[in-house]
Amino acid sequence: YNGIIKFDNVKVPKENIIAGEGRGLKVALSTLNTGLLTIAGACAGTAKRCLSIVQKWANERIQWGTSIGKHAAIADKIAKIAAKTFAIESMGLLTASLVDRGKADIRLESAMCKMWCTEALWEIIDDTLQIRSGRGYETETSLRDRGEEPIGVERMFRDARVNMIFEGSSEIMRLIIAREALDPHLKAAGASIDTRAPTSKRFGDAIRAASFYGRWYPRLWMPFNASADGMHPRLASHIRRISAYSRKLARSLFHNMVKYGTTFDTEQTQVRRLIDIGTELFAMAVTCSRAHHLANTNDKYKNAIELADVFCREGYGKIDKIFLGVVKNNDKAVRDFSYNVQKGQFDWLRNGIV
Repeated sequence: YNGIIKFDNVKVPKENIIAGEGRGLKVALSTLNTGLLTIAGACAGTAKRCLSIVQKWANERIQWGTSIGKHAAIADKIAKIAAKTFAIESMGLLTASLVDRGKADIRLESAMCKMWCTEALWEIIDDTLQIRSGRGYETETSLRDRGEEPIGVERMFRDARVNMIFEGSSEIMRLIIAREALDPHLKAAGASIDTRAPTSKRFGDAIRAASFYGRWYPRLWMPFNASADGMHPRLASHIRRISAYSRKLARSLFHNMVKYGTTFDTEQTQVRRLIDIGTELFAMAVTCSRAHHLANTNDKYKNAIELADVFCREGYGKIDKIFLGVVKNNDKAVRDFSYNVQKGQFDWLRNGIV
């Protein structure tokens, strides 16, 4: 709940300070991490419910002489719902396992979980409503009054939207992830990329940065494969490709940091692209890892490999498209146009409102 809290002449005895003086922010952020992770868990439960709904409806609903699940457009949506559901649950379980190990810093993982899972769930519910069609748009009460099963997809649709806002919006999550991604580079480059720093300071830091990147950067171009020993061939292929994408992402991040310097974090559209690629790769890697574990734990779960396989194949197209936007985009033109809209230069467009 939102509210205003005001403290007037309040004094806290030193012995009553939780976790020690100066550590309050860390306590607050650790609580935030838990909140982000529970949202990802809730997304997994809702996604499973959606999968159950569309599976049943796809078999029962007949159109043009066959069940709608046989139609390619619907089959495509159901496949993606199943694959995304598996990915949502896998990301949450992996991050929760890090917490169970104790003293784990999950700021990055929890932010990625919250951002990706809430957005994936929104897509899942959107497709679920589309598959249910008019009945998906109807309320539970309306369906019950007509003697049909009261499946409240429209309520799920409304309820799920806030997930991308509270506990930190998707935009805030991307900024948190970007900070974590850029921090090592900012430390390595130091003042060498800060035009406001004294020349002597920049020169010294530039020498140290050159020493670091002289070793780090060439390795990103070396053709080596990630270890995938003992994995199913399909999963091993995905792991190697994820590794190659990760090196390409690291190069792109470095190139943009060199291009924009300390102002890179203000290029939020470009930062978003890189963060989305990184989060997608995280989801793919976690999904492959869990599929490998399940398939080797119980024969019942061997088909988990199919879930990971479909999810990764879908992810490649998404990542390639985003990488294209990293290199070639209209960010400046769109931003300048937006500023003109905000200044009122297109107020005539609002004419005709009844």
